Amino acid sequence: MTGGIDVRDMASRLYHQHNVEHLSDAAVKERAERYGQLTEFGNYNFISSVRNRSSAVTVYIGSEAVRQRTLNDDQKRIIAELPNTLRIVQRYINRAPMVCIERTMGDNPEFNPHCTLYVSTQRRDAVHIAYMWGETLFPYRPTAPGPDMTLIHVPEWQERHRQILVFPEEGVTLVLGSDYVGEDKKGFLRMAMWWAKQEEKLGVHSGSKILRAVDPEGKMHRYGMLLFGLSATGKTTHSCHDHGLGHDNEGVEVVQDDVCFVCKDGSALGTERGFYLKTEGLDPHSQRLLYNSAIERSSILENVMVDGNGCVDFHDETLTSNGRCVIQMSTLARSASERINLPPVDETDGLLLMFITRRNTVLPMVSKLNAEQAALAFVLGESVESSAGDPQRAGESVRVVGTNPFIVGDEAAEANWIYDMIKRHEDKIQAYLINTGGVGEVRVREPDGTSRVKREVSRIQIPETSAVFRAIVRNEIEWIKEPHFETLVPKHIEGIDLRKFDPHAYYSQQEIDDYADQLKRERREYLAGFTDLEPDIVSASAA
Repeated sequence: MTGGIDVRDMASRLYHQHNVEHLSDAAVKERAERYGQLTEFGNYNFISSVRNRSSAVTVYIGSEAVRQRTLNDDQKRIIAELPNTLRIVQRYINRAPMVCIERTMGDNPEFNPHCTLYVSTQRRDAVHIAYMWGETLFPYRPTAPGPDMTLIHVPEWQERHRQILVFPEEGVTLVLGSDYVGEDKKGFLRMAMWWAKQEEKLGVHSGSKILRAVDPEGKMHRYGMLLFGLSATGKTTHSCHDHGLGHDNEGVEVVQDDVCFVCKDGSALGTERGFYLKTEGLDPHSQRLLYNSAIERSSILENVMVDGNGCVDFHDETLTSNGRCVIQMSTLARSASERINLPPVDETDGLLLMFITRRNTVLPMVSKLNAEQAALAFVLGESVESSAGDPQRAGESVRVVGTNPFIVGDEAAEANWIYDMIKRHEDKIQAYLINTGGVGEVRVREPDGTSRVKREVSRIQIPETSAVFRAIVRNEIEWIKEPHFETLVPKHIEGIDLRKFDPHAYYSQQEIDDYADQLKRERREYLAGFTDLEPDIVSASAA
């Protein structure tokens, strides 16, 4: 009960309100397409006013177990005004025209959240939100076991009062004043990850796939893989890549690209049938699978540049660098798995954990990790800020536990959970840190505080990272000790000239030592903010 209002009761009562229209899939599609732009591919592009998630005005409300540790001024104001806001919301949603659609998240015997979305259509074109989100999940299955979750979306809420109110323990989220579909997608996934923890599973922000590869002795191996990574590191690109595995019977099965629920037996339950991928720079050469799916008639574009003749330009970022596309997993053709779940680790030749980062100085392009280093990589969740994201902080480290900005509750507990799972199956789990950035960048700080690139990075290209994945699953790499971070690095990788990514080709030995020491110092300072991490995880940062 908040301010005299029970949000769960408010949400459940909405279902039978006279102002709520329950639309069939065909009806919501037909109505949404009235407001989209038809493209040369026969699919539709929709334009939103808000083109990113509004994380700075997102607040978790409930017991101490779910509340955020730190709040900015806007979040504090939102909480102070919450009772009045809820009264206004309740009055409004009982009068405004709403559409409702229901979906099931997941396809397994044990955990399949029932998701009910209400979207206000006071702004008629907002129906596209329901359409796009509905294409990411499965048709509603009334008998599927799982918690009930509701999201109420009011895009036309006053801009100055924009806020995302998350009630994890109640299974309710309110999106007020944003028309970005990502709020709906992540809103349900965020709540589901909280509920998964209550059932001793761990919701992770990762893609998943199954790979079949032949080792140097000619033996076929079948691996599960989880790919962790912050936005713009290449998580989706490599979740949906075949890595050139072309020997007889080799191949890749794309399973998921965003969120999975990992179980103690090393299995991972999938969530979605449609992927909400970034379209920035999408091309048919290095990202063949994703590009071909994006141009299917069944795909739905959002905030992508489409000219007056319907021609699509994935490289034009005039509107945003966060253009999106909902693709159906089935359009990945032979690369799509028949299932959305990874099997238990004992049913494969192993589980590979790929922690994808993007750094531009001295971090190796691939490092093999032990159990403690793997858990450390999960805690650190590293990348670097880009000029597009924040020019003042460009080149600085970004760290998010589990590369998951949607964790509700104790972050250290999630790292400890991963460490326990790895140790439990240490003989079957391998872990790697994959750097999709590069080497050799030099930045200087300007008087106004901005960071300027003095020397451009020698970029690790998608085909080169793909060759790393291929060599790992084929067990073709001879590993040697790395002197700064105490990990293992490749002596040789077929198809890659490793000299191109040797820091000694760009920096003096002193500069290399300084960059490495700075990174390790930053990591130790970051870890000091956690009090309940397993000591062995913290000790791994000393290297």
